[in-house]
Amino acid sequence: MAASLQPACLDLHFAGKHPPPLKHTSATFLRCVSSPNFPEPDSPDANLTKDQRKVVRIAWEKIVRWSRSLRAKAKTDVLERTRKVVVLGGGSFGTAMAAHVAGRKEGLEVNMLVRDSFVCESINKNHHNCKYFPEHKLPENVIATTDAKAALLDADYCLHAVPVQFSSLFLEGISDYVDPGLPFISLSKGLELNTLRMMSQIIPSALKNPRQPFVALSGPSFALELMNNLPTAMVVASKDKKLANAVQQLLASSYLRINTSSDVTGVEIAGALKNVLAIAAGIVDGMQLGNNSMAALVSQGCSEIRWLATKMGAKPTTITGLSGTGDIMLTCFVNLSRNRTVGVRLGSGETLDEILSSMNQVAEGVATAGAVIALAQKYNVKLPVLTAVAKIIDNELTPTKAVLELMSLPQVEEV
Repeated sequence: MAASLQPACLDLHFAGKHPPPLKHTSATFLRCVSSPNFPEPDSPDANLTKDQRKVVRIAWEKIVRWSRSLRAKAKTDVLERTRKVVVLGGGSFGTAMAAHVAGRKEGLEVNMLVRDSFVCESINKNHHNCKYFPEHKLPENVIATTDAKAALLDADYCLHAVPVQFSSLFLEGISDYVDPGLPFISLSKGLELNTLRMMSQIIPSALKNPRQPFVALSGPSFALELMNNLPTAMVVASKDKKLANAVQQLLASSYLRINTSSDVTGVEIAGALKNVLAIAAGIVDGMQLGNNSMAALVSQGCSEIRWLATKMGAKPTTITGLSGTGDIMLTCFVNLSRNRTVGVRLGSGETLDEILSSMNQVAEGVATAGAVIALAQKYNVKLPVLTAVAKIIDNELTPTKAVLELMSLPQVEEV
């Protein structure tokens, strides 16, 4: 039980503050569990004694009191002042975030700018995104439009959900309607293939405004689970602390925790690279190489992401947080992941053309893989697993040959 309490204490935080130390409580509990009379975990008498239960109850009550105290002081003025939010893109995640934001306040206008007139009509007439969520009803204050000027007019916040590879051209086309002070919250994860740019670089460049307010939103989050209001935790990153806190207020709810960060590079690069690693994890599954192989590959991939990210200026703690390890676990191990699905099918013998032609959503890891290798060369970092994925995608290496090559790498000290 002590082991399960400690991560909760470390992970729960609000506005950068952490729960108070348990002081004598933790010491008492440690004495309990180290007592010669404390039963082994597998023992039939492993239930906590009365004193041990008391220690655990006190520890939990302290956490709850700390949480309630901070929540009572939390500001709500951002949500109260917000009248309109625009979501650029009508894909699954953009739709899920539009529904979430719309549910935050009655009367809040949420405009979705979509390309497909059929999807637009479906949202406005039936309150369903017929393409991605035909069985989920959207809040009535979600309005779809194909008119960029109307969507952006008087918006307080903009959620950008257009795939990375199409973002630059898309934004250039609507730049005349974007207010220079409109905060952009990027939901898109990946690297622009030809330029190696992240969204924090693409958005201000395409809008010709280097001072366009920017926030990156990332973390382990499937759109379907957000639509079902299942508990989720994400992180918003911005160099502007006040803006990050404002977006936290806007998005946080009873089922969506929002942490803040100033490490934009770390959050973005982790979100991009995990998609490439997910393809590798899918290949291992598709080839039926077993759990040992999966664990070895993902741990190596996590190290590679950390090596490159820190060379680019990211904080190591970001890579082990929600946008790094959290998103990696979700994307590599769960079947809802588009990138993992691409890998499974590659490992099963399908060609990339066959896979992509059958998908109605973008798997960002496919385009990002080549950009990752270019970044690795730029920063002089060796990335065996991520490089192998890029070569498989380019049809220069078979999955079987890639496994043999990776297993033949020199035996080295772990770093």
